[in-house]
Amino acid sequence: AIHQASHRKEFPFIAVNCAGLTESLVASQLFGHKRGAFTGAVSDQQGLIEAAEGGTLFLDEIGDIPLTVQTSLLRVLQEREITRLGESRLRKVDVRVLAATHHNLANDVSSGAFRADLLYRIRVGRVLLPPLRERREDIPLLISHFLNQYRATTGRPVEAVNNEGLGLLMAYAWPGNVRELKHAIEFAVIRCPNTIIRPQDLPPEVVNQDEKWPLIPPEEMSPSHEKERILSALKQTGGNRSAAAKLLGIARLTLYRRMSRLGISTRR
Repeated sequence: AIHQASHRKEFPFIAVNCAGLTESLVASQLFGHKRGAFTGAVSDQQGLIEAAEGGTLFLDEIGDIPLTVQTSLLRVLQEREITRLGESRLRKVDVRVLAATHHNLANDVSSGAFRADLLYRIRVGRVLLPPLRERREDIPLLISHFLNQYRATTGRPVEAVNNEGLGLLMAYAWPGNVRELKHAIEFAVIRCPNTIIRPQDLPPEVVNQDEKWPLIPPEEMSPSHEKERILSALKQTGGNRSAAAKLLGIARLTLYRRMSRLGISTRR
């Protein structure tokens, strides 16, 4: 909506989810690379920042960007220039950067996980979006939107969710917010054998809701509470990192980063 209401609306809008990307991958995606910069770089490649020239680049989960990449991103915001991986040439860019995160970035600055100068740059204009559990009236509309999307992309004729299934979706805490709801609907569309989604088509965590999970926004969690929550998820999933990340509504690599930051062993 911000992009469409601006003078940049005739230019590209590009969104990138920074969660779960490795340091080298997110740097290559954002800034591009020169041929031979790394194994597999068989040709010069433009990055997403250049691809969004004149328009808007949306960085979802900016709090998960590695520190080394944050330095390069700060140059984009301050100097309006980039350097592709593997080259020294400075390239001028004209792009507006929007960012979103569920992190408390001020806490991340204190812990050394996020640059203070980058935070000052990106928080000039802030829009606080309540978590999905605090605006449950949006859930039916979002479900309808995602069903329309997946009907078009999968060709499956799923039209709606039955009342029992909708009740479960409305009651769930959605720690991963809208992204987790989107994945839940995709999961259900794939499993649904007909046109109506039933409870048995929904993800296990939605059907078997565990009321022990606190309904506390991640940005309000203390490090000790976040650590307790991660350990609980690992215990509940028998130590399966992928399942624990899904239960927490975060990417697997994000889980590893938080485990490392909180002093939780990442060894199996």
